[in-house]
Amino acid sequence: MNFTNDIKSERLLDVEIITNFTDISPILTEKQALAASERCLFCHDAPCINACPTAIDIPLFIRKINSGNLHGATKEVLSANILGGSCARVCPEETLCEQACVRNTHEEAPVEIARLQRYAVDNLDPLMPHPFVRSKETNKHIAIIGAGPAGLACAHQLAVNGHQVTIFEAAPKSGGLNEYGIAQYKLVDDYAQKEVNFLLKIGGINIQYDHALGKDISLLQLRETYDAVFIAIGMNAVNKLNIPGETAAGVEDAVAYIRTLRQEKNLAALPVGRRVVVIGGGDDSHRYCSTE
Repeated sequence: MNFTNDIKSERLLDVEIITNFTDISPILTEKQALAASERCLFCHDAPCINACPTAIDIPLFIRKINSGNLHGATKEVLSANILGGSCARVCPEETLCEQACVRNTHEEAPVEIARLQRYAVDNLDPLMPHPFVRSKETNKHIAIIGAGPAGLACAHQLAVNGHQVTIFEAAPKSGGLNEYGIAQYKLVDDYAQKEVNFLLKIGGINIQYDHALGKDISLLQLRETYDAVFIAIGMNAVNKLNIPGETAAGVEDAVAYIRTLRQEKNLAALPVGRRVVVIGGGDDSHRYCSTE
C-alpha cells in the first residue's frame, strides 16, 4: 500500500504550529470560576480528597474561591502540594479527583476541580504576603539529588521547617519532568521555571546544576558531608525494544525527543522526518505528531 498521498510535502505553517502548542485548557475567568465553584457540594467526607495523590482539601479551597478568598484558596492548595500549579495543568484529573466527584454521573459532569485549582494558583496576588515563611534555623543541612518535582517539593518542605537544602541537579535547569518531559501545550509560557522561581522564594535552597550522581558527586561523599540525603532522580530512561535497528540513525526514544522539543525555541526548525513511524499510541506519540 502506498501512503505517499497521505503525507504533506511541506511542513505545517508557523501559525499552525503555534495553534498546536497553544494552552490546551486556558485559565477560567472570574465569572466562570464562580459558576464552577458553585457546583461543588462541599462534601464533608469528600471522595475527591481521597482520590487526590497529594490529599488537597478540595472542597475547602473551592469554598474559598466561592467566597472570594483567593489567597486562602491558593495557600490551601500549595500547603498540600507546592507544585499545585503544574499539577492542575497536567494531572489526569479525569481518572482521579473528578472521576470520584459525586456530581460525576450520567446526568451531569463533575466539578472542574483541576481548572479551579489552576485558577486559584494562577491568581495569587503578588501584593499579598508570601504564603510560606521559614521556621527558625535548625542548623541542619540536607542534600537532595535531583531538582525535579519530588526533589523540589522535598526541598520546599525542608526549607519551611528551617533546614538548609542543597540540590544537586545533573541538567542545566530545574524542573525535571515538568521542564523536560511534559507536552508543551500543557505547560506553556515557561511555566515550569516560573513555578521553580516561586518555590525558591522561601529561601534556604541552593541548587548546584550540572552535578550528576556517580560522575560529579558520590552518595558516600554526600552522606559524609550532609545531615541527610534525599534521592529524587526520577525516570530518565525508556524501556528498550531489544530489537535489531533500535540504535540506528534516525531512531529516537520518546524521552529524548520530548526533551529536545521542550527546549527548542523555534519549533519550525525542529528536525522532523517526512515519513515517520511512531511505535506506541500513548501521550508521547501525540506529542511527536503535533509537531509535524
